[in-house]
Amino acid sequence: MAPNLRGIQLTSAAGPRGISARGDDGNLEDVRLLDSYDEEAAALPEWTGREEADKGVRRIQVRVTGMTCSACTSAVEGAISALPGVARASVSLLQNKAHVVFDPNLVKDEDIRDAIEDAGFEAEVLPDSKNSQTRSQKTLSGQFTIGGMTCSACVNSIEGILSKLPGVKRAVVALATSLGEVEYDPSVITKDEIVRAIEDAGFDAAFLQSNEQDKVLLSVVGFSSISDVHVIQGILRNLKGVKQFEANISLSEVEVIFDPEALGLRSIVDSIEKGSNGKLKASVQSPYTLATSNHVEEASKMLRLFLSSLILSIPVFFIRMVCPRIGFLNSFLLMHCGPFLLRDLLKWILVSIVQFVIGKRFYVAAYKALRHWSTNMDVLVVLGTSASYFYSVGALFYGAFTGFRPPIYFETSAMIITFVLLGKCLEVVAKGKTSDAIKKLVELAPATALLVVKDEEGRYIGEREIDALLIQPGDILKVLPGSKIPSDGIVTWGVSHVDESMVTGESEPIPKEVSATVVGGTMNLNGALHIQATRVGSNTVLNQIISLVETAQLSKAPIQKFADYVASIFVPIVIAISLLTFLGWFLCGLLGAYPHSWVEESSNCFVFSLMFSISVVVIACPCALGLATPTAVMVATGVGASHGVLIKGGDALERAQNVHYVIFDKTGTLTQGKAAVTTAKVFTEMELAEFLTLVASAEASSEHPLARAILDYAYHYHFFDKLPTVEGPTKQSREEILSEWLLEAIEFSALPGRGVQCLINGKKVLVGNRALLAENGVTVPTEAENFLRDLEVNAKTGILVAYDGSFIGLLGIADPLKREAAVVVEGIKKLGVHPVMVTGDNWRTAQAVAKEVGIEDVRAEVMPAGKADVIRSLQMDGSIVAMVGDGINDSPALAAADVGMAIGAGTDIAIEAADYVLVRNSLEDVITAIDLSRKTFARIRWNYFFAMAYNIVAIPVAAGVLFPLAGLRLPPWLAGACMAFSSVSVVCSSLLLRRYRKPRLTTILQITVE
Repeated sequence: MAPNLRGIQLTSAAGPRGISARGDDGNLEDVRLLDSYDEEAAALPEWTGREEADKGVRRIQVRVTGMTCSACTSAVEGAISALPGVARASVSLLQNKAHVVFDPNLVKDEDIRDAIEDAGFEAEVLPDSKNSQTRSQKTLSGQFTIGGMTCSACVNSIEGILSKLPGVKRAVVALATSLGEVEYDPSVITKDEIVRAIEDAGFDAAFLQSNEQDKVLLSVVGFSSISDVHVIQGILRNLKGVKQFEANISLSEVEVIFDPEALGLRSIVDSIEKGSNGKLKASVQSPYTLATSNHVEEASKMLRLFLSSLILSIPVFFIRMVCPRIGFLNSFLLMHCGPFLLRDLLKWILVSIVQFVIGKRFYVAAYKALRHWSTNMDVLVVLGTSASYFYSVGALFYGAFTGFRPPIYFETSAMIITFVLLGKCLEVVAKGKTSDAIKKLVELAPATALLVVKDEEGRYIGEREIDALLIQPGDILKVLPGSKIPSDGIVTWGVSHVDESMVTGESEPIPKEVSATVVGGTMNLNGALHIQATRVGSNTVLNQIISLVETAQLSKAPIQKFADYVASIFVPIVIAISLLTFLGWFLCGLLGAYPHSWVEESSNCFVFSLMFSISVVVIACPCALGLATPTAVMVATGVGASHGVLIKGGDALERAQNVHYVIFDKTGTLTQGKAAVTTAKVFTEMELAEFLTLVASAEASSEHPLARAILDYAYHYHFFDKLPTVEGPTKQSREEILSEWLLEAIEFSALPGRGVQCLINGKKVLVGNRALLAENGVTVPTEAENFLRDLEVNAKTGILVAYDGSFIGLLGIADPLKREAAVVVEGIKKLGVHPVMVTGDNWRTAQAVAKEVGIEDVRAEVMPAGKADVIRSLQMDGSIVAMVGDGINDSPALAAADVGMAIGAGTDIAIEAADYVLVRNSLEDVITAIDLSRKTFARIRWNYFFAMAYNIVAIPVAAGVLFPLAGLRLPPWLAGACMAFSSVSVVCSSLLLRRYRKPRLTTILQITVE
């Protein structure tokens, strides 16, 4: 390593992490009329608790080579978990990966790698920047050079300005060194904004370095000599922001640890090419490309081993089975070569190569397992083949020196190894197909991007094609018609239509113009666009989806614990059965309990018994048990992702199959979440225009979607136009427009579950429900009460308004139901699940909506925190409860439910509280989620049945239980073939889930469409 340290060494400053909840799309629950959205977002104890628990930890993924069954994964997990500071460890047999969460102050990456290697497996820490904490999850400490300071007053001024910036936790400025150290949350404020704030105060400022670091592995073309190493070292040492690097000439790779706040990845790649005068060309190695190449390499290695074993085993089989029937060949092979027959000598030589050269991997793996008091399939293979091989060697020497030549079984060990390797080949190929969904997701992202190059003054210079992995936030990218958008971003120029079916599931192209957001991996259809990259790398929507699916595939379903337990005792039990089989047949033979004609072929009861014993050892297959669950979960999570249903893990899949209740939020879930004012009625002498201005002025400070609906209605009434939204560059113009026609409201306060209140013109204004007006002694006239009742009966929400202690009028707000709501609710009933609706709205409106969709169980006027209480009350009798909500307002309820489903998440897929993220805003996906979980676990049960039934039937048959009755016996080589194909059949069974199709509602409802 060649470290490059500059300035003062910074220490990690992990501060408390907040949650930024956004609801700009208006799809939020009307929690008891005009609640304060801000107060709701702040009251998320269950959600934030989960985040805080992981504060200050590091996450890494380690590639583990050499695992064959559940016993191996248990051994690896045990070795990692035994390390001090390790919080969680999850090992995936299919992905050959370990996901480890640990305290970096107590244990290092190298310690984890060494622990895995000590357990008998090969380990490699994957160089993936996604392993580090995401920026929204930690505080950075950055150093800034500050010029122009002359005295302590300057220091105090800068510290005061910085401390007031949003996202800044602490700021310390040193006059003597002209340095400032700032702890800040990069998800709230950037280093450039801090620099601008210092410059606006009248000082010079520049960013120096931070305590953030990323690790990247670069492939370097032309990297072949020591002089190239010196060139690379010179380039990287002079780059500000590079902390460490290590060059590997043999692999043509350079591993670089750098500060992403100070240096971009593209700058490193460009500097290497420029500094070497074009001789060295660096490129980033994608972790998915590495994973694919490793899988291909593993498959190729297995194929080479199998073909080598097959080529050597065929002559052995030919000598044993065919040559004795061909006279001249038989005579040739019976020639003596010293004390040995030529045929025996040839078989010994060929089989020795198969046993100890090709089969070396089995011996190494078995030794490592036994060294740590563990057992796996390799132990069984080694025991079976070694027994056959060493018996045959003993028989060979016995015959050579005594003249009595007992039968030898060299071909048995060779054919067992050949069939096992064939099974491994097929298994590797089949397991690779279980991750096809992730491969398809990765292929959605384009490999390259067209970067628009500008000078320092922002003038267009040209265009340059770059690797998509080198895109940096703020880059302007050109997207041509018919090409894929390379990164999440905002359109800065051009008009086009984009196919976003990857995210929304809607085939209808979405129009895009300036200020519109775009998602990386979606297809630009008919117009050229310039986009400014906002989220790149692991922060893009596509990569978050991929990461979520990968994490889900690493997790274990609770049912897997049974397989792990069986696997831990399986091999010792099989060895015991094998010994009992040998002793049973051998003792019965010595006592003459069976006719001697049974053993004539084997010449004696010892060999006769040994063959049964070897067959038992070889035919037993712990792999099938270990693959039953993870293969099905892996395929199911991939299939779910392709249907817009993102599953957080096997435990969520297992719980969802047994759901008894599905609780629906009303607004944004059963309804479209697009509230609109349908009625406005004044019950005093006040003009309607004046009434709407008064109500809009009171609601302007509220973030609740119903408040937005009122503002939109009032603005349209006055100006016959649509009020600009709050997103993007129109935010300032919106604020200016509102200030031009609204009245000044002071002492504003939002009252959860009731409404809002403020002072306008020195008089108190109340906007909310009956409870708010009753608390303030305002009486609602009978005429208004009757009018309000009619609104509520028609599934509309009534908003009551009081001014200066008197009732003045009301508004009716409607939120249309989703067109599929009633059919989906009926479909859920057909699945045997009980639907429940929970809302903060009044009882009449809630019952009217519930009646329309067909829900009998309604819980209305529920406060935001009360939704979780409703869920807990349903869980008291042991029922499994699913909650379907928007993932923001409903986070406490989603966390309290056994299965939380966040619907309509769109691009916001990283919802912590949800077990299922339904990307599309369609209720049909609720049925898909339940149906997929049921079909997955039906497949898992079938896998377990087959794996258990195979061993329960095969082991007794191999032990010779049927031989006395039917003369049926399994030679060891045939037992090896059965074992090889048993695990392959389980994987193929799981692969049938790839044929899953979303259930048709007409089928569920048993409706015949003419």
